[in-house]
Amino acid sequence: MMNDQQAEQALAEAMQSIDYYYKERGIFQDRFGFGKKPAIVVVDFANGWTKEAYAGGTTRLDAPVEATRQLLETARPLGIPIIYTTSPWRPKSGDQPFKSAADASEKFRDWDEYACQIDDRLSPQPQDYVIEKESASAFSGTHLAGYLIEHGVDTVLITGCSTSACIRATATDAKSLRFRPIIIRDCVGDRAAAAHAFTLFDVQARFADVVSLEEASSYLSSIDQ
Repeated sequence: MMNDQQAEQALAEAMQSIDYYYKERGIFQDRFGFGKKPAIVVVDFANGWTKEAYAGGTTRLDAPVEATRQLLETARPLGIPIIYTTSPWRPKSGDQPFKSAADASEKFRDWDEYACQIDDRLSPQPQDYVIEKESASAFSGTHLAGYLIEHGVDTVLITGCSTSACIRATATDAKSLRFRPIIIRDCVGDRAAAAHAFTLFDVQARFADVVSLEEASSYLSSIDQ
């Protein structure tokens, strides 16, 4: 299985040709930039995604989880709003998910309440906001937009998984709602390296800024509280 660097190399020619096309035509070159009031949205770093005991889990997320832990360590003393998302646990409900990481698999641990709990490495604190979401985007069908508006937020720092699905959808909705979407490259991951690499390239062009953990941490430390 490819790692992220190998995937980027394999896709380099295709991404370079697309990038050339964009630059030749002068489209998709702007950046949102950092605003004055950020929040951090940690998308789906729950055990069902981060533990290989589950069919949808992968250790490919270990590095992004650790990078996110470092980001939160920088943000907490500054009072930055922190929001987590996960899936609801409703085992007896008639409204069950389909075509999801929670799909049954005989070879792996059954989806359970623990799968929906945030990974212990990133444990939410009492002041944090934990959202149970039904769809890919952290905004779809949730109170996230209202919560951010209530806190005067203009910039959404996005971490979590998966890059090609929930991260992309969250960034796209953030843009649609006029927040500045900033994906932190080191803090997001995907089960598939190729999907991760291409999505970061594509989303940078159209729906979000993609920055390093170092850039994001420096930005947070520079904010006037």
